[in-house]
Amino acid sequence: MGAHIRRRLRKGATTTAVAAAAVAALAASQAPAAPLADGSTGGGDPAAAGEDTGGAEDGAATGNSPYFTDLPPLVTPDKPGSSSNLPVAGGSESGIPASILAAYRQAEQTVATTDPSCRLPWQLLAAIGKVESGQARGGRVDAEGTTLSPILGPALNGQGFALIKDTDGGAFDGDAVHDRAVGPMQFIPSTWAHWGQDANGDGRKDPNNIFDAALAAGRYLCANDRDLALAADLDRAVLSYNRSTEYLRTVRSWYSFYQRGTHEVPDGTGVLPTAPSIPVGSIPGPRPTPRPSGTPGPAPSPSKPGATKPTPGPSKPGGGGSTSPKPTPTPTPSPSETFGSLENAGTGPLRATAGTPFEERIGVRARNALGAPLAKVPVTFTVTGDTGTLFAGGRKTVTVKTGADGTAAAPALQAGDKPGDFTVTAVAGSPRQRTLTYAATVTARQADAIVRTDEKELVAAPGEKFTDPVSLKATYKDAAAGGVAVTARMVKDPLGVVDNDKGPYFKDAQGKPLRTLELTTDAEGMLLLPAIHADENPGTYTLRLTTEGGASVTVKLTVKAPEETATPEA
Repeated sequence: MGAHIRRRLRKGATTTAVAAAAVAALAASQAPAAPLADGSTGGGDPAAAGEDTGGAEDGAATGNSPYFTDLPPLVTPDKPGSSSNLPVAGGSESGIPASILAAYRQAEQTVATTDPSCRLPWQLLAAIGKVESGQARGGRVDAEGTTLSPILGPALNGQGFALIKDTDGGAFDGDAVHDRAVGPMQFIPSTWAHWGQDANGDGRKDPNNIFDAALAAGRYLCANDRDLALAADLDRAVLSYNRSTEYLRTVRSWYSFYQRGTHEVPDGTGVLPTAPSIPVGSIPGPRPTPRPSGTPGPAPSPSKPGATKPTPGPSKPGGGGSTSPKPTPTPTPSPSETFGSLENAGTGPLRATAGTPFEERIGVRARNALGAPLAKVPVTFTVTGDTGTLFAGGRKTVTVKTGADGTAAAPALQAGDKPGDFTVTAVAGSPRQRTLTYAATVTARQADAIVRTDEKELVAAPGEKFTDPVSLKATYKDAAAGGVAVTARMVKDPLGVVDNDKGPYFKDAQGKPLRTLELTTDAEGMLLLPAIHADENPGTYTLRLTTEGGASVTVKLTVKAPEETATPEA
């Protein structure tokens, strides 16, 4: 669910025992943990807690994405049963980055003003922020509280995760195919659209801003008239965020830990979770059950009296016996070597005019399981669509490896000749791939000016053809505008508001009159109109030509009978 996803606790007795042990230790240290709905300070079952689905009662805020499962350190007093010698809660794990802590406290104060009956504790927001994003990757935010790079969960494409198709056109998560959890509190776009807040007063509701996200999380947790001082309501609120019993237990553990005490640390210096990411549902088949320690293996066959001992195999190559070498075990990669996430590296809007190169290049950044940049990761970029757009060199698919800073830039895109929308996907990671999808647009060629190449008066007799051709040139920023669409229309007024149904006309392939034509300039921006004919109605008429881009020019057409030549008197 964060940009660096961590391993979920597997369901079963082992998970329960670990979580219960952690909470029990916290309880033994006199931590002021609020009891769960079942009366205990650990565990928690969705049914027992009366699980619901949050504000809108229609699903989890995070789309039930993966989350960090690291538990807080176990803290016990020196003397069991006594609180006089409790250690101070001031270790590295209890440090919360300054901006992140300020955002949680501000959210608590704001909600206390607008919804005092909820009794939202900021420590609950801190617990969720720890589990969702490791406190915004240890407080990697700017002066306004916005993450230095987007925190995106994996594509919710149904492959090991929930299936949630795109709801925001990629506006929040950069993915126009599937939704992803976004920001330090990991909202899915559809939930953010309903609950997003502008807590820092910058006029934007930004899920990547910790102040906006913390207030949104606080209001979401308080939905349905919950009183978070009540264990049952607190459990329902947490389960509405992520519908997982293990998630509830993990958040509860951090909530209790932070209630014991915290301290502020500088932004960017918070402790990051370290467990690798293995989402539930993607773990391979059952693992072999290990032999309990102390259980002997199969006993060797007993020797019979007088039996000959087996002859050991030869020690030299080429002997009659052989010894199979033991396979070298594959080393488990460290978290710093494990691929964790793929994120947008600041790619701006992708728009270009047909036939021209895109000024913006697509960039991505790969991170390891600790959230640090990861080098030498192959990233495959693919263009999909029918605009004719290709990467430089005429390729639809290219693969680029990330550099030392974890970034990889796709080659420049060359827009095709057909206007329209297309997508570019970036894929990296194995065996679990991460995918980013970028929307792009090819716009029609434009002209900001169109003029006649001569000023000849255009006159024809009724029923005859205009003998002088009409030639024009279109330009864009004073350069020839080739391939620009031009509409030629016979109109009754210079503004072209009313079409004319009489007077001059063009002819179609069957010779029938046409008073509107769609044309295109040549490579030099030139346009030669087809022949114009006059009907039997004399008068002055207007031909209006308009380009893609809004440039226009009018041409005066006169239909009149030729002047009679006077016969000289005898």
